[in-house]
Order: sequence, then C-alpha cells, then structure tokens
Amino acid sequence: MYKRVRLKDTVEVPPEYLADVSPDLVKRLLQDKLEGRMDEEVGSVVSVIDVHDIGTGAVLPNRPGVYYEAEFDALTFDPEMQEVVDGEVVEVVNFGAFVGIGPVDGLLHVSQIDDEYLAYDEENQQLASRDSSRVLSVGDSVRARIVTKSIDERNPRDSKIGLTAKQPGLGKHEWLEQDRRRRAQQGQAGD
Repeated sequence: MYKRVRLKDTVEVPPEYLADVSPDLVKRLLQDKLEGRMDEEVGSVVSVIDVHDIGTGAVLPNRPGVYYEAEFDALTFDPEMQEVVDGEVVEVVNFGAFVGIGPVDGLLHVSQIDDEYLAYDEENQQLASRDSSRVLSVGDSVRARIVTKSIDERNPRDSKIGLTAKQPGLGKHEWLEQDRRRRAQQGQAGD
C-alpha cells in the first residue's frame, strides 16, 4: 500500500553547498539518501515529496559537512499482510513466478498460482497447465494476496514477500476474465 508519511531524518550538507541550504537542496540530498531504501516501520521510500522544516545544523568533529535535521513528507510503499495487489510477472522460474508489486517483487509459488498443476517450461520461460490452455509468462498481469512478509532493511533486495492467487477473484487477469465470461454464459443458459 502506498502512503504519504511525515518523517524526520538527518542529512549532511557538503561544504560547497552551505551558502544555499534551501528546502530544494535538502530535498535532493534526502532523495539521494533515502529513495529505494527499506525501513521496517514505513516500508520502502519511493519518493521524498516536500521538505517542511530544516533545523539549525550541527557540526561534527572530523566531518566536512554540516548535519541538518529535516522534517519532510515521503511517499512510501509498505505491503500489508492479506492486502490484495495487482502486479506484473517479471520472472518465471521452476518454483514459481516473481511478480512486481510497486518497488518490490513478490513470489507467487507454483503451488499458489492455480488449482491446476502448472509445469515449468524452461524453453519458453513460462508455467503451463497440462490439463488446459492456462499459461503464465513474463509480462502477464496478475491479482494476488500477500500472505508472508519479511523485510530486510540492510539489503532491501533480500526482502521476501509471499503471494497467493488460490482463491476466487485472484489469478492471472486473463483467466479471471475467462471465468467471468464462462459464468455469464452459464447464467444465460440457465434462463
């Protein structure tokens, strides 16, 4: 889930910029420092939006810059347990599919994609059913629910988000549309 949050952090202003410590400068420095970083409390910082307050600054021994505490708004992405998300398959492997959801990827394990067994087709980089025409490939849009979440602040790329698509209303968007059409046709046939 995306959120706009008010945060405080300290930023170092290098000596060459001390004559113009402005909200725009502090914003750029905060963007360089924080964007793409993961925090257990707020999630992944997507963007620093506005700087509201800049402190007076502090000099630290043996450090060239001046350190300013700033209060600012940031756009964050913090996936929540049981949240339903839409994403795009970015990689298919023998044990499932990685789905891009915001600035992170979640794993949709092969056992959590569909009730049908999907076999890995290494040559075509896809998961395919032997019983029907269902295929999951890179670029496919899917709807899934977050079932596990383990955030690694030091190495955000090592964070793990587990997904499931095994409930009504979840799965590959194309499959969901096919299911809707099938139900509509069955409803018309019953009239």
